[in-house]
Amino acid sequence: MNKLIVALAALLALAGCSSPSSGGGTASQKLVVAATAVPHAEILKQVKPILAKEGVELEIKVFADYVQPNVQVLEKSIDANYFQTGPYLDAFNHERGTHLTIVTGVHIEPFGAYSRKYKSIDQLPDGATVTLPNDPSNGGRGLLLLARHGLITLKDPGNALSTPKDVVGNPKQLKFRALEAAMLPRTLDEVDLALINTNYALAAGLNPTKDALLIEDSHSPYVNYLVARPDNKDDPRVQKLAKALNSPEVKAFIEQKYQGAVLPAF
Repeated sequence: MNKLIVALAALLALAGCSSPSSGGGTASQKLVVAATAVPHAEILKQVKPILAKEGVELEIKVFADYVQPNVQVLEKSIDANYFQTGPYLDAFNHERGTHLTIVTGVHIEPFGAYSRKYKSIDQLPDGATVTLPNDPSNGGRGLLLLARHGLITLKDPGNALSTPKDVVGNPKQLKFRALEAAMLPRTLDEVDLALINTNYALAAGLNPTKDALLIEDSHSPYVNYLVARPDNKDDPRVQKLAKALNSPEVKAFIEQKYQGAVLPAF
């Protein structure tokens, strides 16, 4: 009987050593990443087979907003996210006193201005209504695009967090409405011009290289990053994802799939 008890104890100890909580099971190799649907989740799907060969099971959680992906990484319910630019991350960390950190840059989405009423920016009338994102970094990005094309003048042309209050020259007397970024494509039938992030433009069936009246060029500083916490940015699973996102396979996919609407940043 004593020998049987000892044998059972040994088996239980062995089972404990291979449990997911101890890091020896397959569950410990799962990596959960938040992303917006287009193009981030699409790009992440391309690296799933690459990571599988590295022993990492990638789970993608798709979000329609720009806040929860960061909040859930902070709460540790998600390991990392891939949806945001550096200025957006800086503004989020500053406002909330957090320290989310960049792991690697992946792509650029040239930001655009769209209209269903006009085919040229020169047709935009005096007093036109313009919608733009209500978060500081993307709202400022939209205003910088308008300023670069001479539609407005900003108090500080280099301020990436400019707001409509910083507009000091407005010859067409444009009227600005700030809304949640995901809502902007829906305003196209109601307003004269909408400043839309490329991921939401693509999701709405817009082609940035053909439909945008104004668009950033390839020198845009707004790279989209893989982001994690300071405590897990060096996690081997996160680093394997970073390497996969910067692979030749992903570069080729971005170039072929998006035809200039999304550009590799590496």
